[in-house]
Amino acid sequence: MSDKCPYRKTVLITGASSGIGKETADLFAMHGFKVYAASRHPAKTTNPSIIPVEMDVTDPESVKKAASKIDELGIIIHCAGFGISGSAEMTPLDRAKAQMETNYFGVLNVNSVFLPLLRKNSRSLVMITSSIAGFISIPYQSHYSSSKYALEAYCQALRIEAGRFGVRATLVEPGDTKTGFTKARSSDEPKDSPYYEECIAAVEHMAKDEQNGKSADSVAKVFLKNAYRKNPPVRCAVGLSYKVLSLLAKILPSRLVNWIVKLIYIG
Repeated sequence: MSDKCPYRKTVLITGASSGIGKETADLFAMHGFKVYAASRHPAKTTNPSIIPVEMDVTDPESVKKAASKIDELGIIIHCAGFGISGSAEMTPLDRAKAQMETNYFGVLNVNSVFLPLLRKNSRSLVMITSSIAGFISIPYQSHYSSSKYALEAYCQALRIEAGRFGVRATLVEPGDTKTGFTKARSSDEPKDSPYYEECIAAVEHMAKDEQNGKSADSVAKVFLKNAYRKNPPVRCAVGLSYKVLSLLAKILPSRLVNWIVKLIYIG
């Protein structure tokens, strides 16, 4: 990692009250960044480098209010998000909309307000928490996967469009990670669904993998590494095994990838 950060060392982190967001806020503060730690319920801190900011990414007025307290910014890191579980067919539409509202439109709400601040710099950076589910759709998490697939498309377009203003954009793709995300995931499959038993079993399998997965700190370290790169990659999977998985997903036939994913989660 380079010793010199090419961006202004002022960072806004959404979802900073827990999990990957909190670890990222702590790590960046430790490395001399001024951190605006945004969340719906910001926690008090004794760290002078971390400034708690109340923000609901689904509420444009809340985002604008938070922005009124920030007058310079070099980096945005999007960590706010949650997961729902349920079948592609039976998940209630309002739950699927809520998933997109936070995971996808939340990123748009924040960027629409804060990108003008980034464009004031000669060079700046947007990092978005995607997922392995952003390029391999996971059974019984199709709507979560859809929200991450959407972010993958959005970030690539943003990288092209805003590049002439010095704005870099990159996706960080964690796999199974041990955080409170697992416990917070909602179960939205109706009990009378023909998919119910298989859905519950598949999600329990996911939960077990997540709780035995990498630490949130491993993802925070990838964000920090990218913050010292002049030209970060379009996307980066977290950990060697997921880098290999990402490569295989690109070169193997889609039918074979689907079969492997089905074998893992359903059998």
